[in-house]
Amino acid sequence: MHRKAVIGSALALLAWLSAPVAAQQADRWTIPIQTHTLDNGLTVVVSEDRSSPTVGVSVVYHVGMRLEPENRTGFAHLFEHLMFQGTPVAPKGVFDRVIQGGGGILNGSTRADFTNYIETAPVSALRPILWLEADRMKTLDFSPQNLRNQQDVVKEEIRVNVHNQPYGLFFWTDLNRLAFQKWANAHDGYGSFEDLENASLADVEAFHRDYYGPNNAVIGVVGDVSAREVFALVEEYFGDIPARPTPPRPDVSEPLNTRERREAQADPLAQVPALAVGWKVPEQGSPDHAPMAVLTQLLAGGDASRLYQGLVKGRAQLLNLDGGINWPLGGAWDYAGPTQLVLFALYKPDVAPDAVLAAIDEEIARIVQEGVPEEALARSKTKLLADYVDGLEPFISRADELAKAQVLWGDAETLNRIPEWIAGVTAADVQRVARTYLTTANRTVIDRVPAALAPARGLAAPAAPAAQPTP
Repeated sequence: MHRKAVIGSALALLAWLSAPVAAQQADRWTIPIQTHTLDNGLTVVVSEDRSSPTVGVSVVYHVGMRLEPENRTGFAHLFEHLMFQGTPVAPKGVFDRVIQGGGGILNGSTRADFTNYIETAPVSALRPILWLEADRMKTLDFSPQNLRNQQDVVKEEIRVNVHNQPYGLFFWTDLNRLAFQKWANAHDGYGSFEDLENASLADVEAFHRDYYGPNNAVIGVVGDVSAREVFALVEEYFGDIPARPTPPRPDVSEPLNTRERREAQADPLAQVPALAVGWKVPEQGSPDHAPMAVLTQLLAGGDASRLYQGLVKGRAQLLNLDGGINWPLGGAWDYAGPTQLVLFALYKPDVAPDAVLAAIDEEIARIVQEGVPEEALARSKTKLLADYVDGLEPFISRADELAKAQVLWGDAETLNRIPEWIAGVTAADVQRVARTYLTTANRTVIDRVPAALAPARGLAAPAAPAAQPTP
C-alpha cells in the first residue's frame, strides 16, 4: 500500500472512530481477506492489493518458546535458525540468494506462541518463494555441522544481548521467571548454554516432525496477486505434503497473582539503576482485552502518555520509559497465553525505587478513582488505532499479521474487528481494567542496580561477566 493510500486509510479510520455507532457500522474500512484450507490442513490467507507490483509472504507455525521441550530452553529459537541452513534439495544459501538476488528481503523470528518466516519481493518471485517454503516444510538438512554452527550462533547472540549488555534483557527473561508459575510461561526463551549444548539431532528432527507440518501452519500472502492464483500455487507446492500429528497443547493458563513479587539484582555493566514492572493482563479475546490495550496507550504509549509526562517530564524521576503489553517480543494483539503489561525505565540514582513505584501507583489511582476524561480517552484510542493502521502498511507486515491472526485467533478477519473493539472501549471499561489488573498484588518488580550502588541496597557486589569461549 502506498504511503498516500495508507494515510488516506488512516484518516478514514480515525474519522470512523469518532463517528456515531450507526455511521461506523455503515462505513467500516476493511482489509479484503480470502481464506482457503488445503486437504492437509494448511491454511492460506490472501489479501489483494494492486498498489505496488510486489508481494509479502509470511509462513507462521503455531509453536514458539512456550511449547519448547523442558530442559531445552532456547530450543524454539535455535530451530528457527536451523530453518535457514538449507535442505537436501536447496542447500544452505539458496534461500537467501533467490530472494535477495531479486531485490527482496527475508527474516524470521520466534515468539512465545508462534514462529514466523517472512519475505517480500517483486511479485514475480512469489512462485520461487512458495517453492522454497514448501521445500523446508518437508525436511531440512539435519547435519551435525549445521546444528553445531547454529548452537554457536545463538550462544553468541546471548553473549552480545545478555552477558555483555547492560541490563541484559532482564525486563523480559527475569521478569517472566518471577511473575509466572508454569514453566511454559516462566522459562528463559533465549536459552541457557547448557540446554543449547544438549540439543541433539534427534531433538531437532522430532521438533520439525511434530510442529512444522502443514496442519500446524498458516501462509499469509498480500500484494499484487489474486486469491485464486495464490491458492493454486500453494496447492501445487504444498498440497502433497502430508499432515503430521501435533502433540496436544498443554494448559498454560494462570490466574492473576495474589501477592507482589519483587527482586533486586546487581549489574556490573549498568551505569544507572533500572526498574522492570509487570502486571498480568487479561486473556486474549476477553472483554477486558481491548480496554487494557487502550489503558496501556493512555499510561505508557509514548511521550504524551501519563507516566511519561508524570515521571520523566514532571517529577523527573525517570530518564526514559518504554514498554507495553507483551513487550518486548510482541504487541497487544499477538499473544495466545499469559503475558504482562511491562514497563522498563532507567531512573536517577538519587531516587528510591519505591518512590518510582509510588508515583506509578498514583497515576493508576487517578484513573481508578476519577476515571478518564472523554477527550483523553479519544486521544488514546486515536493514537492506538493510528499505530495499528501504520503497522499494516508494508505488504510483508500485513501478510504476517494476517497469518498470525489466523494462527492465534483462529480467524484472520480478527484484523478487521480490532478497530471496532478499540472504538467500543468506554471510560468505564478503562477504569474497570485499571482497578482489576494494575494492583500491587498482581505486580512483579525487579530493581536492577549498578555495582557501585549494590552494597547500599544490601546486595553483594556483582562479579564481572564470566568469559565465554568463542565459537
